[in-house]
Amino acid sequence: MAGLESNSDVMTPVQPEWQGDKVVLSARDITVSFGETTVLENLSLDVHHGEILGFVGASGAGKSVLLRTVLGLIPRSSGTIELFGKDLATASTREKIALDMRLGVLFQHGALFSSLTVLENIQVPMREYLDLPHKLMDELALLKVELVGLPREAANKLPSELSGGMIKRAALARALALDPDILFLDEPTSGLDPIGAAEFDELVAKMRDTMGLTVYMVTHDLDSLLTVCDRIAVLGKKRVLVAGTVEEMMRSEEPWVKSYFRGKRARQIVTDNRP
Repeated sequence: MAGLESNSDVMTPVQPEWQGDKVVLSARDITVSFGETTVLENLSLDVHHGEILGFVGASGAGKSVLLRTVLGLIPRSSGTIELFGKDLATASTREKIALDMRLGVLFQHGALFSSLTVLENIQVPMREYLDLPHKLMDELALLKVELVGLPREAANKLPSELSGGMIKRAALARALALDPDILFLDEPTSGLDPIGAAEFDELVAKMRDTMGLTVYMVTHDLDSLLTVCDRIAVLGKKRVLVAGTVEEMMRSEEPWVKSYFRGKRARQIVTDNRP
């Protein structure tokens, strides 16, 4: 697989040749509150072109809140968010639509429309943003089905007829419907068995390498963090505590980071992932 070195079943991220220092997502001094409760306060984070960034933190820390704030689904009290160099607060309606088309989102549990087939789910973004003939949309949606490793016959199935792993892949196909530049994944491997989770991680890495995607992945999965993420950002105390490589996480003396990456369970996973 391009961009990965393999040793047995272990994948080690390799810096892609086209990856640079270009920042595609910049959040500065973000504060988000619900009533009198402040969830994020003066949080800052950069996501670089071509990287897979793993975003981790304790349950309830606000990982999904930040993701939804970036997507414009939750309002922020203060701070600025720039996507591809454009400040979302000053972007025109036309510019926001153009930016939306460059984003792909896989929500936790897939969030597929239960009354639509896989093919119809994939076509939802196409119908929202594009004016294409029905036949062409069918062909494009089928290409996405195959791209994520689903059999063509899955295209006409309802979500209720799919396994958990197939639902994740179908949701990924929908996220890729408009050929985005940045892919947001919210707990993509939750609910999957270890083999299914590893296969999904490998698929995400392959998408990054072949399509030049930038990936922002909210996850609790230590295996994902250790095998496919180029950098990791840790959320705690309403802000990003530390951001860096796995090696930097292992050296961090921040109490939560130390417990998460060097605790008893973490040590077992690190040992299992060693060649």
